[in-house]
Amino acid sequence: PPAVTYSAVIYSLRSLVGQDIPLNQGCLAPIEFKIPPFSLLNPSDDVGVVGGNVLTSQRVVDVVLKAFKACAASQGCMNNLTFGDDRFGYYETIAGGAGAGPTWDGRSGVHTHCTNTRITDPEILERRYPVLLRRFGLRTGSGGAGMHKGGDGVIREIEPLRPLTMSILSERRCLRPYGMAGGEGGKTG
Repeated sequence: PPAVTYSAVIYSLRSLVGQDIPLNQGCLAPIEFKIPPFSLLNPSDDVGVVGGNVLTSQRVVDVVLKAFKACAASQGCMNNLTFGDDRFGYYETIAGGAGAGPTWDGRSGVHTHCTNTRITDPEILERRYPVLLRRFGLRTGSGGAGMHKGGDGVIREIEPLRPLTMSILSERRCLRPYGMAGGEGGKTG
């Protein structure tokens, strides 16, 4: 929906300004939005949509930051993992890598851009849910190489201890995050 686009744009522009500015609608006053009806960013009221705040917003941020040549692409999504059965449901967002910029390396194993989530501690995850966390760490070498290296993503392997339905809403599985200013793109997930 357009609200997701507005939020992603205001986040992007505030991150480009070298000072703290208030978060309000006035920041968008000088910007003209042209979002065609029935498009990905402005769907009709009678269609199902998913992932606007967790996937689409991240991609809009990437587009705006690329337009200003501010930094390379990030993980492109909040990497939403869900699992459960008829007795419980679990939801988490998995970290990834942040794109490098003109004067800095990208951060590794972080939630990027307009997120406000934190992953569950391994001890809590295994105590409360019928799963084992087999592996959780940085995916070394997955960030793009260049004068400033892109941040590495993560590997999170979870083993269910009984039959569970598991689903992931993720991005950058086929098309890798792009590099910038001659830097290489990151690896696909």
